[in-house]
Amino acid sequence: MTSNRRTAAALAAAAAVAGLLAGCSGSSQQPDGGPVQISVVSLKPGSEQSAFDAFEEQVRQFEAANPGIDVTSQEYEWTGPTFTAQLAGGTLPTVFTVPFTDGQGLIERGQLADISSYVEGFGYTDRFNDTVLRAGQSEDGQIFGVPTAAYGVGLHYNRTLFAQAGLDPSRPPATWDDVRTYARQIAERTGQAGYAQMTQENTGGWMLTSLTYALGGRMQSTQGADVEATVDNRYAEQALGLLRDMRWTDNSMGSNFLYDWGTINQDFAAGRIGMYMGGSDVYESLVQQNNINPDDYGLAVLPLAPGAEAGLLGGGTLAAVNVRATPEQQEAAARWIDFYYMSKYLREDAAVLDARTNADADQPVGLPELPIFDRATLDRYNTWIQPFVNVPLAQMSSFTEGIFEQDLAGEPPAHAQEMYAVLDSVVQSVLTDPNADARGLLATADAEIQTILDRG
Repeated sequence: MTSNRRTAAALAAAAAVAGLLAGCSGSSQQPDGGPVQISVVSLKPGSEQSAFDAFEEQVRQFEAANPGIDVTSQEYEWTGPTFTAQLAGGTLPTVFTVPFTDGQGLIERGQLADISSYVEGFGYTDRFNDTVLRAGQSEDGQIFGVPTAAYGVGLHYNRTLFAQAGLDPSRPPATWDDVRTYARQIAERTGQAGYAQMTQENTGGWMLTSLTYALGGRMQSTQGADVEATVDNRYAEQALGLLRDMRWTDNSMGSNFLYDWGTINQDFAAGRIGMYMGGSDVYESLVQQNNINPDDYGLAVLPLAPGAEAGLLGGGTLAAVNVRATPEQQEAAARWIDFYYMSKYLREDAAVLDARTNADADQPVGLPELPIFDRATLDRYNTWIQPFVNVPLAQMSSFTEGIFEQDLAGEPPAHAQEMYAVLDSVVQSVLTDPNADARGLLATADAEIQTILDRG
């Protein structure tokens, strides 16, 4: 996708948009006087054409306010193996996004551009949640990645399958015993998977870690600069035991045990899954890529076991700039990050423009979010966009009302994606082999992960 596609309506609005965005505009040029050329990530491959149209309208708005910058957009979906290949091959765009878990490693290896001076010039670095901002900072506080979104893992559920199974769609499960009971009832009465679990492309380890956190465990511990793998713990074993029981005793998990992020979303949207864990922001992709029926969707907070140690795994996304970009491109890229990702949270005119653009294209507006600044800023933003909200927030109330009462815990601090990849095979083994030794698998994984951690 590129910014060359224009619509008559978009062209007609150019002057008005340029005036509205004057506060973030500027004139960037290459040393030879020509426009600065940058490429930016747009949407995931397979998204609806209307979603791409909405994105391209925002590109046009940015270009109208920044006449010295030409933007080309590129479809993009982060996965560990794909990103590694793009990074090694030099095919990443000027602006790209990565999970919080990748930030520190990329910074340490010199693979992100230092954009501190540009971001600090926007005047809001002191308003970031320190914990969130740290994901994109070096040890000396320089900014290499800007946090653009934060999430907590939630329990997504199909309200229609709940009703067909005789369950109340407005009363999602409150405990893991409830999850197991509900899953069995859905499977028995509808013939669909009552519960499903991601297991591939690092998602198996991600969700095993989420479940372990929710039960009270952690996968790594730190003491000073030393990081120790703690994967072999009783809570992770308990998590695997729960999955094993639902799979082999209850037969409530269907027949697909090799889901990744995209395929589990596809089957959920198609009505083949009753419940699954995933980031709280997934509804956008379910609409753009999977054409979900909004009436089917429900989002609940993840059940946490009683006890002070149980916590909700949280994460997020960083917008970063290609280290190979010229200084002029880096400055233009920082302006794009400010315009597209950040300004809507801080200025009412930008929030309204962003919300209206997406609502006009029938794209989701008003999804539950966790604050990257502070809760007051997020609440104010939600007030600004309220007239344009078009998502079924009432069906997400368990999450939106309960998330701030849960203890948020960050993802494992070191080599998290590599750790998740090791744990994928552990989850797969438990779901495909009735005789799998969960404790032995965790012990082996623990040793392998410690070797990765010791490499530094």
